[in-house]
Amino acid sequence: MSTLSIEKKPARVCGSEDLLVRRTIAADRHLASAEQPVLEAKSAHRNAVIGSPRAVARVALAAASLLLSLNVAAVDVGAAESLAKHSGCNKCHALEKKKDGPALRDVAAKYRGDEHAQEKLIKHITSGEMVKFDDGHKEEHKKVKTQDPEQMKNLVDWILSLEGGTKY
Repeated sequence: MSTLSIEKKPARVCGSEDLLVRRTIAADRHLASAEQPVLEAKSAHRNAVIGSPRAVARVALAAASLLLSLNVAAVDVGAAESLAKHSGCNKCHALEKKKDGPALRDVAAKYRGDEHAQEKLIKHITSGEMVKFDDGHKEEHKKVKTQDPEQMKNLVDWILSLEGGTKY
């Protein structure tokens, strides 16, 4: 007689246990792959902030903007406008329009980005240097009517803080 041998296999209920194991493995793989780019992105971001020249330039630009905004905030606009009026600046200069002299916004545009703008303008408003008019005649530029360097600096800083204007 022959004997029949039967192998015992683990019982499956409609393959649900196998499916559960496969889904768990797939979910683990998905989570691992989903976390990996996030970690890489964080790491790449950290490197970008610290190491790349572009990022350093962005930080420098932000710092410069902050410093400029602090300088603009330090300007006493009322005192600057009052000094300009008292000194007769408004005879030849307007805020928006060219008169005998350029519009103050145009002066700001001309000197925007010039690191020596403040000292150049202070010299211009205090030295009485010769200026040439459109009709060809020359006159001494009127001097600002103050001896206080802080008031002069405030006036020039106000002019340089004006937005808009065009370079000529």
